[in-house]
Amino acid sequence: MLTLRKRDDRGHLNHGWLDTHHTFSVGSYHDEDHMGFRDLRVINEDVVAPGAGFPTHGHRDMEIVTVVLQGGLRHQDSMGNGEVIRPGEVQRMSAGRGILHSEFNSSNQEPVHLLQIWVLPEKTGGRPSYEQREFLDEELAGRLAPIVTPNGAGGTVSIGQDVRILRGKLAAGDTAQHTLAPGRHAWVQVAAGSLEVSGTSGASVKLRAGDGLAVSDEATLTLIASDAADVLVFDLA
Repeated sequence: MLTLRKRDDRGHLNHGWLDTHHTFSVGSYHDEDHMGFRDLRVINEDVVAPGAGFPTHGHRDMEIVTVVLQGGLRHQDSMGNGEVIRPGEVQRMSAGRGILHSEFNSSNQEPVHLLQIWVLPEKTGGRPSYEQREFLDEELAGRLAPIVTPNGAGGTVSIGQDVRILRGKLAAGDTAQHTLAPGRHAWVQVAAGSLEVSGTSGASVKLRAGDGLAVSDEATLTLIASDAADVLVFDLA
């Protein structure tokens, strides 16, 4: 079963310094029909104006993954981490029993465009932790490559939940597949471009940038890029 979440149906707020789209309910955007999917709780697509950002604030008991699409995002936290996240890099912050952090556009001239993803943790009250890694375009070209896994296998970023995140940078006409183990589900999120997703049930859906797709009861997903596409696939229990 493939269920489309259209980009134009997402929650949308424009604060001037922040233009944000919410796939699922978060903050002041509330939609009882879109409270998350399995352990995936938040996908925010944010564009932050030059020099602006989120001042110091707290999180707890959440796995937070940030993927920067354009520009640079400066991160600082109460664990002592201070990094700039750039395109190609993936950051994971486990809030655990509590953490404070801030996020600001590292540029005073250009906006920063990012996806921030929240995943419910397997265990609550843990020790906060941080990880960041770069994935080169050639690692992602023409296929779905794992970037986040529960145990950090193969140089991926680790996460405290039974969730795997794969990313693909597909050229027009490229085909990529992902097989789901029995009982597993998936969420497909298109960061850029457009593609078509087909399941073994025979269902097929066309997606464009900003669209999401909930997947259940499918053994294999086939993705065919209509034009150059950047896509994330979440493999979920």
